[in-house]
Order: sequence, then structure tokens, then C-alpha cells
Amino acid sequence: MICSKLAKRSTDKPTKARFRRMEAAWKALAREQDWLDGEIAPIEAFRFARPAGVRQSHAA
Repeated sequence: MICSKLAKRSTDKPTKARFRRMEAAWKALAREQDWLDGEIAPIEAFRFARPAGVRQSHAA
């Protein structure tokens, strides 16, 4: 992915973290689309939907 390549080339931590978050977001979107297209089971689409280290908000 382009985001991964940009993260590897980044020289400062905030930029590297931003590209890593972008990469995780694109991967989650791709998994969700695979689920919507019927290519994977729902449990597979959402098992890894949230990137490691990202907490789920309980605010509703």
C-alpha cells in the first residue's frame, strides 16, 4: 500500500503515525467492502476492524 510506503519513508513520528492510521483505515474499508460483496463472512470482516491500540469509544 502507498500509505505503508509513505510511513516507512517518514522521518518524524507524527507523520509516520498518521500514515499508519491511514493504512489501517484503508485496510478496514477494504475488509468491509469484501464483506458487503459477499466475499468473506461477517465475522472475518469485523474481527480485525479496529487497529491495535485504538480504543473503542463508549460515547453514544
